[in-house]
Amino acid sequence: MTDKIIRVLLVDDHQVVRRGLRTFLEIQDDIEVVGEASDGAEGVARAEELRPDVVLMDIKMPGTDGIEALRRLRALENPAKVLIVTSFTEQRTVVPALRAGASGYVYKDIDPDALAGAIRSVHAGHVLLQPEVAGALLAQEAGTGTGRGSTLTEREREVLGLIADGRSNREIARALVLSEKTVKTHVSNILMKLDLSDRTQAALWAVRHGAAG
Repeated sequence: MTDKIIRVLLVDDHQVVRRGLRTFLEIQDDIEVVGEASDGAEGVARAEELRPDVVLMDIKMPGTDGIEALRRLRALENPAKVLIVTSFTEQRTVVPALRAGASGYVYKDIDPDALAGAIRSVHAGHVLLQPEVAGALLAQEAGTGTGRGSTLTEREREVLGLIADGRSNREIARALVLSEKTVKTHVSNILMKLDLSDRTQAALWAVRHGAAG
């Protein structure tokens, strides 16, 4: 059991799915389900109201879908990590969700213990990418940032390598003996120099261009 309880919001248009997720998650010592929503718009409203640590978000929902809800949460600068829980495996569905700011995705038939582990992982700042989706993202990002890596300082390359390793800002700060504020500055500089929009793209760029640890 950890000292901090991970507060989770469930967003899915199927009540039976929400009930199943809640039933399992409520037996976890370090996870608390703080609310539910049946579509993306309600999910955004509830996330703003409840300020959960992690949102479990379906993609395909009537009205506002999960991808649009993700975009709205990022526009509102809501700090919640979003873990996509979906039955859709198509890259055309999952890749846009990751690009919209999701911290990862899992399938609805995931083993319950693996789901709890995924929640803990994204809460800790890690990015969960299945191999086939990572490959698709790399293909889409082919050429992105090429030649710009030379503009990174040695310290920025160290930070980038740790991002690719799935480390959170806190973990990077600890590993490099820096303050979290300094790490955040390095991350912002890396994204700006490589013309990338988020940590997921940065991690994939590092893997593609040999900057990963």
